[in-house]
Amino acid sequence: MTHLQKILSLIQIAVGVVLTAVILSQNKGVGLSGVFGGADAVYRTKRGFEKWLFYFTIVLAIAFVGLSLAIVLVK
Repeated sequence: MTHLQKILSLIQIAVGVVLTAVILSQNKGVGLSGVFGGADAVYRTKRGFEKWLFYFTIVLAIAFVGLSLAIVLVK
């Protein structure tokens, strides 16, 4: 494993941890309450911090895939 691969792997681990935290912090699901009629049936748009978090998740996912490809191509 080259020095560049080690650096990219460490960055990928950091991006993966942040991506996991961002995904888990999004308040999207309501669990099983939807089965029993407690779900929010109204469509609502993302606003403010929720919208920023959504876009940040997309950017982190793209960065994670890009780092994965870069590690493979550096060989």
